Amino acid sequence: LKSNPSNNEEKEAQTQLTKSDELQRLHSQALSAYQQEDYGAAISLLDEILAVCVWDAELRELRAECYIKEGEPSKAISDLKAAAKLKNDNTEAFYKISKIYYQLGDHELSLSEVRECLKLDQDHKQCFSLYKQVKKLNKQIESAEEFIREGRYEDAISKYESVMKTEPEVPVYSTRAKERICHCLSKNQQATEAIKLCSEVLQLEPTNVNALKDRAEAYLLEDMYEE
Repeated sequence: LKSNPSNNEEKEAQTQLTKSDELQRLHSQALSAYQQEDYGAAISLLDEILAVCVWDAELRELRAECYIKEGEPSKAISDLKAAAKLKNDNTEAFYKISKIYYQLGDHELSLSEVRECLKLDQDHKQCFSLYKQVKKLNKQIESAEEFIREGRYEDAISKYESVMKTEPEVPVYSTRAKERICHCLSKNQQATEAIKLCSEVLQLEPTNVNALKDRAEAYLLEDMYEE
């Protein structure tokens, strides 16, 4: 304004200043809501700020944290992906994205994101440790699926039992492993065991189509037509 005073520009500058003050106020409120663990309120405030400050990586990371706490992982992923692009060498964002995919049971996407982290910093401790875990699990699942394609059901069962030992903490992997073991037992004519295991899976996921189909096949082997 000092260099080029004019009414229009003064108006524009005043408007921007007011907006800037307003955004700073919203920012303080968002941080305070986050610290008080009121994540829903923090998200609403951050939505308002990010509508204006679209390119702010740190605000996106903060909103991603709130989404994680609110149990909305896919929204967190989209904010973290933006943050990974907006900030150079953002290993932290890649690590978090990989971790979320892993918790959701998407081991393949988890592996590709953690590799991005290691491309930026091959000595990143958290990423390296996650990479080793996901790579091992990924390999076991791929090899079990290969056995199933070859009709080597006993080998596949033993490989899926290893999957459950490799990752006992994240329930989705145990459920998937049991679903696939049930499939192998059913294909292997071991009807009683198949029915038992598929029923376990269906208690956790009543609409699991694969488990329903495999249990139906096992019931057929036992001549239990009504079931």
